[in-house]
This record gives sequence, structure tokens and C-alpha cells, in this order.
Amino acid sequence: MLKMAIPTGRMGEAVIEALERTGLDCRQLKNGSRKLIQDLGSLQIIRVKPSDVAVYVEHGVADVGIIGKDILLETEPDVFELFDLGFGACRMSVAAPKGYEDPGKEILRVATKYPHTATKHFAAKNRPTEIIALNGSIEIAPLVGLSHVIVDIVETGTTLRENGLEIVEVIAPSSARCIANKASYQFKRDEIDALLDAWSEK
Repeated sequence: MLKMAIPTGRMGEAVIEALERTGLDCRQLKNGSRKLIQDLGSLQIIRVKPSDVAVYVEHGVADVGIIGKDILLETEPDVFELFDLGFGACRMSVAAPKGYEDPGKEILRVATKYPHTATKHFAAKNRPTEIIALNGSIEIAPLVGLSHVIVDIVETGTTLRENGLEIVEVIAPSSARCIANKASYQFKRDEIDALLDAWSEK
């Protein structure tokens, strides 16, 4: 049996719809059940928090998983990235209040839910930074003087605009990706490739 970790939330719902398009009967995943492990024929679905998908795959609990590229950039798990599913598209971006100018020699204060990604990005630019890790409401940080800029994923940009912010730099595009455990891809490659082929045809 092939085991797949999928995220809870909107991306998980999109994954279920994608699985349905391959011909799988996903009714039990859509009936409001709170079961976290469910079998769809030869495919077992494991529902976990989006940030935990790669952990389950890397440790071999799941053979494959669906995860946002933003989380892959942040955590850099030891897995194979196999396929861009195309949905959940957004951009990992640096944003700041309109009219922002880099404070020059001053250390740049960056608020973010992605401290590793932000650190790596600004280090590559040789820009000294102070990374301020936050868990939510990132957009408020520069408005109250906590940071100069933020690093976050941006989908439509509506939240930024409503708070007087704008994108000043795109770090990387992000979307849903299929990842695989390295050992599983060696021993279950035919099953995994068959699933990816079914996806790519839809």
C-alpha cells in the first residue's frame, strides 16, 4: 500500500479534488470525518498539519506527501521533490510599506514566519539583518515599527494592499509539490510514478 501524507486545510481539499480527478473514490475524505488515516483502495491517506508533511515523509511514515514549496524552502527536508501540482500558487516575497527605502547602513529588521528562508535570502545579498520570528499577523510588524520589512507568502496581495504594504522583491514562486521518501522512491517507484502519471494527465 502506498502511503500519502496530505495537509489539512485548503491545500488538502485541493489534493482530494486532484485525487478524485484520477478516478479515486474520495467520498470518505469529504464527508466531514475527523479520521486522520483513511484507505482509498491501495492508497492510504494520512492527514497532518501542513508544516508536518515533510517530517512524515522524511522519516518514512509516508511514502509521498503534498506540501507547499514555501515549507520546503524553509525546512529543507531530505526528500525528493518530484512534481509541481500547480495549485496553491503564491510567491515568497519581501514586502514593505509603500514608499519604502532600504535604511542603508542600519541593520535591516525582518519579521517573518520563515526565518531560515529570510536569513538565507539576505545573507546571499550580504545584507545584515535582524530576523524577528512571528507566527501570525506578519503585516502589522512594519506598521508598528517592529520591523522594516516582512518576508511572507503572498497569494493575491489583498492583505498587503489593505494594510498599506507592497511587494518589493519576490524570493521564489511557491505551489503544491509532491515529495517522496528517498527509500520509498527506490522500492515503490512504479507505484509512485503511476500516481504522478495519473495526475499529469488530468
